[in-house]
Amino acid sequence: MTTNLQRILPEALMPLDEYAQKRTLIRKHMVELKRDRRLAVGPFATFHFENYETMWAQVMEMLHIEKGGPEQIQGELDAYNPLIPQGSELIATLMLEIEDPARRNRELVRLAGIETCCYIELGNQRLAGSPTEYGERTSADGKTSSVHWIRFAFTATLRQQFANPAVPALLGIAHPAYGHIAVIPPSTRAALSKDFSAS
Repeated sequence: MTTNLQRILPEALMPLDEYAQKRTLIRKHMVELKRDRRLAVGPFATFHFENYETMWAQVMEMLHIEKGGPEQIQGELDAYNPLIPQGSELIATLMLEIEDPARRNRELVRLAGIETCCYIELGNQRLAGSPTEYGERTSADGKTSSVHWIRFAFTATLRQQFANPAVPALLGIAHPAYGHIAVIPPSTRAALSKDFSAS
């Protein structure tokens, strides 16, 4: 499958009976693909960097599970196409994963606004992420969602630096209640650099 396309078209989707037959193999492939596209930052924040292939698989999985028929397709494409990088950016699903329900509720209140506090640091330059949201992600009681979508828009120079393993690269969250940083490993940088167009 070509992975640097920027939009899923209806004709690119697999017939559902064929998908059901190949689902186990596709899901196994996606686990392997996502290994280098996932990075934990701190104890319970994980960034899952999306691309055409991850979003194609997500659309197929939603169609398979919900079985909404042809009329479901456009809604899924409208939801997931905006999460495909467009050649000069990286887009990540940020998941806050806390198993204990009581602790989760407490932490999600403390972490309100976390979607505006994510960044990538390349050498001495910090690239702020911006939330790519569908509606309000904070409840009336001030609790943030456990899932956010973060866009990192790169200049041409920063794209070159990101692809250069000699330039240190960090992924971080600078929230008052959650200040954590992770080194972006070479395998992840190589995988994510493929999301950038050649131009």
